[in-house]
Amino acid sequence: MFSETSCIPESFCYNNICMLEVHIIINLIYTENDGDVMFRRFMYGRYGTDKLNLAMVVLVVALSLLNSLLFAIFESSVLYSLLSSVYGVLLFFSIYRMLSRNIAARRAENQKWLNFCKRLRDRDNRYFRCPHCRQRVRVPRHKGKISIRCPKCGEKFIRKT
Repeated sequence: MFSETSCIPESFCYNNICMLEVHIIINLIYTENDGDVMFRRFMYGRYGTDKLNLAMVVLVVALSLLNSLLFAIFESSVLYSLLSSVYGVLLFFSIYRMLSRNIAARRAENQKWLNFCKRLRDRDNRYFRCPHCRQRVRVPRHKGKISIRCPKCGEKFIRKT
C-alpha cells in the first residue's frame, strides 16, 4: 500500500511523479531564500541597525540633497567636495557600526544618543549631576534657585533651574 521510500500511499504517487513534484517544490522554497540565509549567516554576531544608525542615514540623505541643491545654485566644487566628504564619513561610520562585532560599545553609543534625544524632548525638567556621587537628578524647570537633595547619597546642593 505504501511505497518503500515515502509515507505517501502508492495510489497518490503515480510512478513517483508525486515525490518528484514535492522535491521540486522544496528545492524552489530553499533556493528562493538562499540569499536571505547567506545574509543572516553573515550578520550573525554583528550589531545591525538601531536608532543612531537611522538618524545618521537620514542625515546623510538630507546632506546629499542639500549638497545637490547648493551645487546647482552656486556651482562651487569646494563646497560640493566638503559636504560630500562629510556625508561620506557619516555613511562610512553608519556602515561600520552596523557591521561591527563589538556589540557592547555600539549599544553604549546608541544609549547615549537615546538619552540625548530624551533630554531634547523633555522641556519641563532640567537635569543636574550630584557633585558628590555624580548621580543624575531631574528637577522641574523655572522654579528659580532651589535646594536639590540627591536621592542616591542624600547630598544637598543648590542650583538655578
